[in-house]
Amino acid sequence: MSWSAEQYMKFEDERTRPARDLLDQIPNLPDGPLYDLGCGPGNSTELIHDRFPAYLLTGIDSDENMLTAARKRLTHTRFEKGDLAEWTPPQPAVLLFANAVFQWLPDHLAILDRLMDQLIPGGTLAVQMPDNLDEPSHASMRDLAEDARFSKFYANGSQRRDPLPAPAAYLDRLTAKSIKIDVWHTIYYHRLANADAIVEWVKGTGLRPYLDVLPPDARETYLSAYLDHIRDAYPPLADGRVLLKFPRLFVVAVKR
Repeated sequence: MSWSAEQYMKFEDERTRPARDLLDQIPNLPDGPLYDLGCGPGNSTELIHDRFPAYLLTGIDSDENMLTAARKRLTHTRFEKGDLAEWTPPQPAVLLFANAVFQWLPDHLAILDRLMDQLIPGGTLAVQMPDNLDEPSHASMRDLAEDARFSKFYANGSQRRDPLPAPAAYLDRLTAKSIKIDVWHTIYYHRLANADAIVEWVKGTGLRPYLDVLPPDARETYLSAYLDHIRDAYPPLADGRVLLKFPRLFVVAVKR
């Protein structure tokens, strides 16, 4: 799957707000290296640097386009390519920060469990993930994938993202390794200009797996049909804008 830093950052303020909220819940850290996992174009990395300027910080991402954008944004920060399904820090860390990345990885509970072992005592694992698969923005993607015009392109189902486990699953998996763990949901309500803006938003993330497999003519047809769904699902407010409901799950665990 390809990514576009330019598309992703069309809504930088809205996308960065959950990273700010996650960072606000991180306690003071012992000495050691920090990692921004799935750093994308560096917007979350910049927040971490501003909060912990004296620490050695490294951004990790699997996409070259995102890494190029991050290196341009933060020229004095180290960014490295890595597959988070297998990645481990070269030495124990004091912060493993992950903003909107682990929802893409199968069995990420096992990965988070493994990463807890890569923290020094008192280090923090901080994770935020979209939990919006039941929202119209994403249900419409799945509905159209089953439409006869497009279903042949989605025969293997690889575009589908697995639902997040229940909050209790994170507590059950990580509590034994934590001196403190918090799990919570926040629902953001983003006021966007119109239904077209919602489509532009999801073209930077959740819609990409659906669009990437389509030939150009089918892609345009799919996008047109998807926009119709979004217009029906998100009627305008009194001021003409639309309200995008966006639930997110947060996990902050401090290593025992």
